[in-house]
Amino acid sequence: MALEAEMRRKIVVSIVTVLVFIGIIIGIGVTFNDGGLGSTGGLALIGSIVLFVLLMAGVGLFLSQ
Repeated sequence: MALEAEMRRKIVVSIVTVLVFIGIIIGIGVTFNDGGLGSTGGLALIGSIVLFVLLMAGVGLFLSQ
């Protein structure tokens, strides 16, 4: 089963986007870990989730063209 070049591109872009999201979450955990996440870290985490949703929507629009 051979994958077309277009499908490979979609897979790579999606995987890279998810890895960036995981990196952001790890960065938030390292930065705001003072015996717990705290309110500032919680807001940063929510912001990263919102950013991820918007980023995936943008990636979806990009890949649909």
